[in-house]
Parts: sequence; structure tokens; C-alpha cells
Amino acid sequence: MTMSHVPAVRRQSIRVALAATTVVAAGYLVVAAVVVAFATSTLTTQVDQRLTDSFQRLPPNGLPLDRPPDPGHDPGRPYDAPFLVWTIHADGDVLAASSTPDLPAGLYGVTSPVTATIAGIEFRVAGQQVGDDHVVMAQSVGQVNDARQTIVLGELLIAPFLLGLVFAGAVIIGRRVAAPVEASRRRQVEFTADASHELRTPLSVIEANTSLALAQDRDAAWYRTAFQRVDRESHRMRRLLEDMLWLARFDATQAPRSTEPVDLGVLAAQAADRFAAVAESRNLALGVHPPQAAVVVTASADLVDRLIGVLLDNACKYAPEGGRVDVAVAADGGRATLTVDDSGPGIPEQDRNRIFDRFHRSTETSSETGGAGLGLAIGDAIVRATGGRWAIGTSPAGGARFSVSWSRASIG
Repeated sequence: MTMSHVPAVRRQSIRVALAATTVVAAGYLVVAAVVVAFATSTLTTQVDQRLTDSFQRLPPNGLPLDRPPDPGHDPGRPYDAPFLVWTIHADGDVLAASSTPDLPAGLYGVTSPVTATIAGIEFRVAGQQVGDDHVVMAQSVGQVNDARQTIVLGELLIAPFLLGLVFAGAVIIGRRVAAPVEASRRRQVEFTADASHELRTPLSVIEANTSLALAQDRDAAWYRTAFQRVDRESHRMRRLLEDMLWLARFDATQAPRSTEPVDLGVLAAQAADRFAAVAESRNLALGVHPPQAAVVVTASADLVDRLIGVLLDNACKYAPEGGRVDVAVAADGGRATLTVDDSGPGIPEQDRNRIFDRFHRSTETSSETGGAGLGLAIGDAIVRATGGRWAIGTSPAGGARFSVSWSRASIG
């Protein structure tokens, strides 16, 4: 990916991360509120239960008139806050311990637990009729409030770390996801630009020849030469379009090709037979070196046949007039290897990492061959689709050597 596209990917990933963090923050806020509400409700219910249980420890036959009941602490929870107790007699007098604050008049008849503020402190208050008296008990909810504050504080401390992790993770994932998408988009833009450039040349030649032909009358030899140029450029355009359509269909196809046992030696011999006329037209010696025994791989026969055709076509283009092209199939342990050699100029070391790029051609030979630079791109797509491995080197004649190896298929 070029540097010009990196900022765009970063900006997009940050936007996605901010959106994801916002969603997580909203969800976290809801969950935090639910946790606080649930904890507060649970702890308050526990206080109410202790209040209810405390009434069971009171004398059942009425209370002495000279002192309030003292249920003390809950025996099961000896270190809890003590209960405050008020006894309201039938005549309206209120009896309580000396340290107990006054009970608000509105709570004299309370029964079910309610929250009330007494002497500036929040309590849970409940009451029950005991004999002729009405007894009211209260316990501070300070522990409930303290617990709630602790939970809220914990949630506030956790939130920045959680949201920070979410943001960082979303940025990292966003960049990893966006990078291939951006690279694909960039390749499509470059592919379209290169295709337009490649099509412009033959169209210009055809347009120039037709314009000159229509401008004035010319002799038959001139028209023949012009038609030959048009025919050559038309074939070039057709081949370019066919290669572009093949690559487009191949890239768009998601389903894997059907595979079968393929004899590389047989396919190589058949492909060499097809290219015999091409080699003869350029006075090339086309050599076929079959294996001593069948060399079988598991792949799509159509794709492998297309690959061999691409390599032979490339070799025949770059081999000089009167040169040589050799195709060989061999077995090397558990690998099956297809090799195509030519006696052309070879591939410089600095160009070997780019020869499979679409529309890439060597500057030393592109003007001579007239290819569009899609052949090896098609071959590379096939090698990757069939699980093969490339090996690029120099042929014994000093030209290029293209080798592809696959895992051998077991026979029988």
C-alpha cells in the first residue's frame, strides 16, 4: 500500500473505532446502572429481612411499660449496625432508649419497610403490633450507600481502561480489515488505468490508419499494409480483452475449482504440440522433456493447461529468432515440477519481484514483444489457486527459467 493511502486507512479506522467505543460506552453505562440498581435492591432487601426477623425475637405477650424492647444485634450477624427501637403505647406515649433519636410522628403507624430520614440519617423503618403496643424498628442504610458508592467508583475506574482497550482494539482490527480493502480498491483503480492505457495504443493505430485511408485514394499496396496494421492491432486488443475478462472472472469466482488427478507430462506434451506452429513461425527449436514415469498432481486440468500455455507463450515471445524453448516435467521426492526454459534475454534480478504484477513488462523487451503484461499475472493467479510454488531462475541458455512445483498425488 502506498503512503498516500495510509492516512485514509488510519482516518477510517479511527472513525470506526470511535463509533465502536461510543456504542460500548452506551452499553457499559446501561449495564453499570443495572448493576448499581440490582446491588442496591439486593442489599436493601437484606436489611428489610433483618428488620422482619428482629420482630421474631420480641416477647410475644406484650412489653414492659418501663423500658423499650432491645432485640440487640442479629445473632447471625453480630457486627452489623444495631437496631433503633421505639414502642408506641396505646395512649400515644413513645418509649425509647435514651440514645435513640425521636421518631417522626409520620412513622408511628408504619408497618411495611420504608426508607426515611431520622435525625439527618437515612434508615429503613418497619413496624409491627406487639400486644397492645406498636413497635417500630429502624436500621441505618449507610452500609447500603457505602456499597453503592464503592460499586460506582469501581465502575468509573474500570470505564477508562475498558473503553481505551475497545478503542485501541477497534483501531487495530479496523486497520487490518481496511488495509486489504483499500489495497483491493487501489489495485482496481490501477488495473482500470493500465487497461485504458493499453487499449489506447491499438485504438490510436486503428484510428490513424482508417483516417488516412479515408482522407484520399491510395494504391492497393498501401491499403494492404494499413489493413495488416489494423488486423494486428485488432488481434492485440482482442487478446488483451480476453485476458482482462479471464482475470476479472477468476477474481470474482469464490467457489473453488473442481480438482482431479492431472498428469503433468501429458498436459505439457499437448501444450507443446499446440505451440509447435508458433515456434516454427519464429524458427524456434521447441524441446519437450517428459518424465520417465507418470507425474500426477491434484488440480484443475483446465487451469494447469492454461498455465502451461501462458509459460510457453511467454517463452516463445522472448526467445530470439532461431532460439530455443524447452518444457520439462520431473518428479523430485514428493513434489512434481514443471519447468519452461527459453534462450531469451532472461529476467534481471531487480525485476523478478514484479514480473507477476498486472501490466508489468520488462523495459528491455516490452517494445519487442508487444504483450500487455497480463500473461504472467494469469499464471500467478493459477499457481496460487492450485497450491503451487514458483521458482524463477536462469535457463542453461542464459534466458529465463520458470518452474512451478506441486505436491504429488498418490496413485493407486
